[in-house]
Amino acid sequence: MLLFPGFANSFHVVATPRGALRVAPVTMADVLVIQNKGGGHGEIGFHLAQHLVSRGDAVTILHEGDGPNPKEAHRAYGELPSDVKVIWGGDLSEAAACLAKLEGASFSAVVDNWSKSPEAIAPYATAAKAWGVSNYAYVSSAGMYTPDKGDYGAVGEECAVKSSGQRQAEEKIAEMGLPFSYFRPPQYIYGPAQGKSYLAFFFDRITRGRPVPVPNGGDQLVTMTHAADNAAMVAAAVGNEAAVGEAFNCATPSLVTYDDLVRLCAGAAGKECEIAHYDPAGFDKPDGFKYKFPFRDTPFYVSADKASRLLGFSPAHSIADDISWYYSEQYVAKGGLDKELDFAEDDVVLGRVPA
Repeated sequence: MLLFPGFANSFHVVATPRGALRVAPVTMADVLVIQNKGGGHGEIGFHLAQHLVSRGDAVTILHEGDGPNPKEAHRAYGELPSDVKVIWGGDLSEAAACLAKLEGASFSAVVDNWSKSPEAIAPYATAAKAWGVSNYAYVSSAGMYTPDKGDYGAVGEECAVKSSGQRQAEEKIAEMGLPFSYFRPPQYIYGPAQGKSYLAFFFDRITRGRPVPVPNGGDQLVTMTHAADNAAMVAAAVGNEAAVGEAFNCATPSLVTYDDLVRLCAGAAGKECEIAHYDPAGFDKPDGFKYKFPFRDTPFYVSADKASRLLGFSPAHSIADDISWYYSEQYVAKGGLDKELDFAEDDVVLGRVPA
């Protein structure tokens, strides 16, 4: 028996807060993915389409921009199954024109990986409400969290948030009565079809026999999440009534310290490493310069326990397992060993020359 007319059904077995198992119905859907052209989580759309199609969903991507551009996530679209429909929408802020490109199609679920304000999300949310969607999954940001100063534990979804444009977009779709789910990825995402390489900073120095400057004690914890795991969590919510009305931290639960990241990179490169801890105070001031360490000076990581409990989410990747791939495909294959680099700012931070 179909639980929702017009959908095929599958099931996720998930744990309740008391540990008992229950079955959450997941309905197969016609999914519209509203996709940005790049940025911190731009590559999630590529992996999301793969996940959804693999389980039997129909996928249409309404994509920002006028066609594939040199960005890696766009070049990879040719690897998607042929039945994924990609519509290049141009300027997605011109919502009426973009929605017209759908040619009257309707959808049972929407994943919005583009909107960053209530004004941007409103016309797409209005269309979704008219379609009667079962889910409106919105990818926002964990950057809205404002934990107490000095509290460096795992940030949960109940943490206080600032009123950013993305938070206001979350509030907008709730006010409109949509069956929303919020997904809040932290900044550090890696994987195929991803243009930004956070670990190039470490490889640049390790492969050239340079010390690797690391702020403070190097024991700061961070999550590095594979984009396919971000996408898998979002996919687990599409057609899943257990996800409705909930916010989820969209990250791996796997933690690693900055110093351990350096050591992992050195192992992948087959090199020794020298870690040089420094005091970041004084290197982020307007009268000096901001040293470009790729992560925050202080720890920042989120808890994914809620997604595990309600959606049955479990990551398939870890940076420790993927580091050799990262070195060969994200660094060496992209010319990292051949770059001309200037380490003058390193020398200032490390005290080798006067500031």
